[in-house]
Amino acid sequence: MTTLAVVILTYNEERHIVRALDSIAAIATQIFVIDSFSTDRTVEIARARGATVLQHAFVNQARQLQWALEHASVTTDWVMRLDADEVVEPALAAEIAAKLPNLPPEITGINLRRRHIFLGRWIRHGGRYPLILLRLWRRGQARVEDRWMDEHMTLTNGRAVLFDAPFTDDNLGDLTAFTAKHNAYATREAVDVLARRYGLAAAEAQHLASRQAAFKRAVKERVYNRLPFPIAALGYFLFRYICQFGFLDGREGLIYHGLQGFWYRFLVGAKLQEFDRVLRNLPTPEDRRAMLARLSGLPL
Repeated sequence: MTTLAVVILTYNEERHIVRALDSIAAIATQIFVIDSFSTDRTVEIARARGATVLQHAFVNQARQLQWALEHASVTTDWVMRLDADEVVEPALAAEIAAKLPNLPPEITGINLRRRHIFLGRWIRHGGRYPLILLRLWRRGQARVEDRWMDEHMTLTNGRAVLFDAPFTDDNLGDLTAFTAKHNAYATREAVDVLARRYGLAAAEAQHLASRQAAFKRAVKERVYNRLPFPIAALGYFLFRYICQFGFLDGREGLIYHGLQGFWYRFLVGAKLQEFDRVLRNLPTPEDRRAMLARLSGLPL
């Protein structure tokens, strides 16, 4: 019998956690909830549903997940990452149960298709479906990139295959929560860019199992980040909304692509400019790291 552990990172996720746990109940041998000291009923609910709860102070998604992989008592053949606001659909659960036991040893990772729900609508266009991500891997055969934003799992051995059925990202928060979350994301992404620009982060080999993710990152780092940010943000939005048919997603799509495809990208660029104006005048990497930590509020 092939066994599967699912790791879920949480902070005040009582609104989502039952849905996530129920969606994996039929396929998970072990469930680990790594909680960042929630103040709501997240921990209580997770334990009541049979999950093993570990608590650890949060720095960022990448380090929290890597801590989980190093400290949770995972004994299964395979490991899966699932966010608290995500759901494994029945078709994907059935596909995992049917295919996982029959994979040859050289297959060490599984890429999954993510579909995004926004304001109750499936965002099908604008390059948003499918987003292909490595979310399943053989135990001990993967690790997470050490990045502040847009971290991916990377395989240390073997190769990945793509399953057909999707999982769903369906956050039930309102637009205030959405914009607050993306404001924090913008700070983290700006820090990532500047840390690499000024040599404040260790160089890391990038061998992403998802070709789609690898291509998008290459375009962002080699082309997009070198353009003036107002032009880049507007061009990206128009590409998504017109060339990739984002307008077919209706009113919800206009809000989503406008916020995530333009406002967020513009905000990242503005924060990059704000931080960089200060950093470029500092003489040493140590001075820049300390200043970037002060400006961003992140523990660099």
